[in-house]
Amino acid sequence: MRRLLVVLIVAAAALVGGRAYAHHSFAATYLEDQTVSIEGELVQFLFRNPHSFVHVMVKEKDGSMVRYAVEWGGAGQLGGQGVTRETLKPGDHVIISGSPGRNPADHRVRMVTLHRPKDGFGWGKKPGETVD
Repeated sequence: MRRLLVVLIVAAAALVGGRAYAHHSFAATYLEDQTVSIEGELVQFLFRNPHSFVHVMVKEKDGSMVRYAVEWGGAGQLGGQGVTRETLKPGDHVIISGSPGRNPADHRVRMVTLHRPKDGFGWGKKPGETVD
């Protein structure tokens, strides 16, 4: 019985430690004191936990097309705000603002706002609001 208890404690510690290790610091990945805006065609929406992702093809100033990975909230958080896996579809034209990734070559953004002009759908902070 005592041996089983030790095994369960070790397993629980490994699970908790693994989750803490897997969750990254936003400040380590993104420049939170800066804001960028990207506009383009949504190519993929990954609605999942712990973070959802939106992938957008963006036409750069030099004319090249670049795929950006935009990190968003988790499915549970977004669901509570009315966003579902059906909210965004490939082909949607979107305008996103957010914090740029620390490595520009990664083409990453942490989403602060999203706007879909065709129907006025919007998500994110309003002017004057702060974001957690």
